[in-house]
Amino acid sequence: MTNIHSDKILILDFGSQYTQLIARRVREIGIYCELLPFDVDDDFIKKFNPKGIILSGGPDTVTQNNAARAPQIIFDLNVPILGICYGMQTMAIQLGGQATSAGKHEYGFAKVRARNHSPLLKDIVDEVNTEGCGLLDVWMSHGIEVKQLPEGFKLIASTENCDIAGFANVEKHYYGLQFHPEVTHTKQGLPILERFVADICHCKKNWTTDNIISDSIQNLKNQIGSNNVLLGLSGGVDSSVVAVLLHEAIGDQLTCVFVDNGLLRLNEGDEVMQTFAQNMGVKVIRANAQQKFYKALDNENDPEKKRKIIGHAFIEVFEEEARNLDDIKFLAQGTIYPDVIESAGAASGKAKVIKSHHNVGGLPEDLSFELVEPLKELFKDEVREIGVKLGIPAHMLYRHPFPGPGLGVRILGQVKEEYADILRAADAIFMQELYNYELYDKVNQAFAVFLPVKSVGVTGDERRYDFVVALRAVETIDFMTARWAHLPYDFLDFVSNRIMNEIPRISRVVYDISGKPPATIEWE
Repeated sequence: MTNIHSDKILILDFGSQYTQLIARRVREIGIYCELLPFDVDDDFIKKFNPKGIILSGGPDTVTQNNAARAPQIIFDLNVPILGICYGMQTMAIQLGGQATSAGKHEYGFAKVRARNHSPLLKDIVDEVNTEGCGLLDVWMSHGIEVKQLPEGFKLIASTENCDIAGFANVEKHYYGLQFHPEVTHTKQGLPILERFVADICHCKKNWTTDNIISDSIQNLKNQIGSNNVLLGLSGGVDSSVVAVLLHEAIGDQLTCVFVDNGLLRLNEGDEVMQTFAQNMGVKVIRANAQQKFYKALDNENDPEKKRKIIGHAFIEVFEEEARNLDDIKFLAQGTIYPDVIESAGAASGKAKVIKSHHNVGGLPEDLSFELVEPLKELFKDEVREIGVKLGIPAHMLYRHPFPGPGLGVRILGQVKEEYADILRAADAIFMQELYNYELYDKVNQAFAVFLPVKSVGVTGDERRYDFVVALRAVETIDFMTARWAHLPYDFLDFVSNRIMNEIPRISRVVYDISGKPPATIEWE
C-alpha cells in the first residue's frame, strides 16, 4: 500500500489569513502537508522530517525587535524553503539581508516581472511583454519589502513598486516571494507551488482520494480490531463520511445514533435513514427526541442559552442510547483538520478558541470511550471528495452550511414545534426553487428565518394576521465576510408567492439585504 505520508511539506504559520489556503493548495497538488505555528518545537520539526518547508505570510511588522522569526533549525536541515510575503521578509533578515518600509504599499493586483529564469518561475508566465520578459498577474498584500538580498541570493522577480518581489539561492534551494501564490487571484499560483513542492522538493504525489481511503480503512481496522464503535450521526458532511468509512472498515461493529431533535430540515430524518440504513446498510438507531427538545426549549428566548440547551439535550439523548448498547469501546467523531489547527492555536494562545461543532463532548466519565477520528488530517473539501467516492449522494455532501443547533437558531426567540413546522415548509420551498432556477450553487448559503412577529395580510376577501418569514442568501469565499446575494426579482417574487399561498400561517415574506459585516450570516 502507498505510504501517503512518506513525502511531506511542513508549513509554518506566521498568522496570515491565507495560511490554510497554502495547505489546501499543496494537498490539491497531491502532496501531504501539515500546518503548525512558526515557533513549533525543534524536536518536532526534526521528527517530522519534511522534504520542504513553506513559511507563510503574517500580520507582524518584520522589522520590529519582537517580530516573529522562523526557527533557526530549518536553515540547518538542508531542505528547500519557500518564504511567502512575511515568510520571505523574515528569511531575508535571518540570512543577513535587510527589509524596510515599502516606498509604496501594495494591496491587491500587481504585475510581476520574472527575472533570471529561476527554477521556481522558469517558463511560468501569464504574458510576455515587448522586451520578451515574462509577466505574472499576482496578489500583493504588504507594507514592508526586502531592500537588500542576503549573500548568495539573486533577484528573480520585481514589480513597478517593489524592486525585490522574489529572490532565490538556487544552490541551497531557498526561495522567497513577496506575492501570494496560494490565492486564486494569482493566476499561476498553483503551478508555482507545484514547481516548488514537486520539482524542487522532489515530493511524490501520493496524496490522492483513493490512497487516502485505502489508508484510512486500513488504519481503522488496525486501531479498532474486533471491538465495537459508536458514532453520533447528524447527517452532516463529516459524520456521514465517518459513518461510511467505518462501515467499509468494520461493518456491523459500528452502531450509529441519529438524534432527531425536531430542528432538522424538511424530511431530513427520513432521508438520513434512507441513505445510510437502507441504501448503504449502515446500522443506525434513530432516537426520536423531538418533544424532549421542544420541552427543554420552552420559554427560552436567549440565543446562547438555546444553543446550550440543545447541546445538553443532545448529550442526554446520546448518553441514554449509548447505555443501551453493550461492549462499546470506541467513540467515533467527525473532527477535521481545521478543528485540529484551531485547537492547537487556542492552546498556544495564537488563535481564538475552537467553535463548538457536532462532536460529542461532555459525556459522563463512566461512558469512557477511546476516540476514533479518521478525518482529523483532512480539509472539508477533501472530506467531500472522499464522500463522493464512497457513494454518498452529492446533494448531501455539497449542501449549504447548516448550524449545529439546527432551526433552533433560525427561529428567533422562543422555539415551538408549530414554528419549526412553519419554518421547515418555507425553507423547503426556498431551497426547491433555488435548485429549479439553477441558483443554489451560485450562492454559498441560503435559508429561511422565522420571525416571532405578526403582520396583516389578505387571503381572498379575508384579513389575515400571521407570521413573517425572512429569506437570506449570501455570496462569500471564506464566510468571514459576505455580501447579500442579488437574486433575480422574478425569482424572489415567485418564491414569496409560493410560501404565502402554500403555508397558511405566513402572511409576509421579506428578503434580507444585510452584508457581513456589519450583520452576521445567521440571524442568531
